Amino acid sequence: MILYGMIDSGNCYKPRLLMAKLGLAFTTIEVSSHTGETRKADFVAKNPNAMVPLLELADGRRLAESNAILLYLAEGTRFLPAERYERGLAYQWLFFEQYSHEPYIAVRKALLTFPERARDATPERLAVTLERGNKALGVMNKHLENNAFFAGGALSVADIALYAYTHTAEQGGFQLDAYPAVADWLGRVEADPGHVPMEWLG
Repeated sequence: MILYGMIDSGNCYKPRLLMAKLGLAFTTIEVSSHTGETRKADFVAKNPNAMVPLLELADGRRLAESNAILLYLAEGTRFLPAERYERGLAYQWLFFEQYSHEPYIAVRKALLTFPERARDATPERLAVTLERGNKALGVMNKHLENNAFFAGGALSVADIALYAYTHTAEQGGFQLDAYPAVADWLGRVEADPGHVPMEWLG
């Protein structure tokens, strides 16, 4: 398999982390949106949405969208709950991550750390992303006060998806010490066998 992605993208880290835990062999190819590589014709031919990550299977078929890739890779493994309701919870938190978490926590970090995004870092945008990112962290913290993980009693794709941008949230100005249950959960995710850091490329 080939994974097209960016080393500094949480969305691209998600499949790398899961593949590491599953012991899957893959090749990484860096395709950066910072330099416009994702918009070049050869990559757009692979993914018309011009975004990473993109997983290319051994038979040449391709799959885009980080959480779709997670679900594909997790099929039949410990990372996708077998019990119907717990699997539904995993899907719930995957949607939460993309709609209520990533647009604020990941985007605020990007606004503050990527030079090409600096012009978009208006006081209003920063205020909105901080407020809504903190709301997402609060929702997570409330759940984790009574649950070790997000979908059942074991680590799943839901945890991998939420971990990717939460563990670097302080780079976006979020204070994780205000969310002790989230901080404890980060430690549990990192203690799970096969964990690799964001910089790991396989």
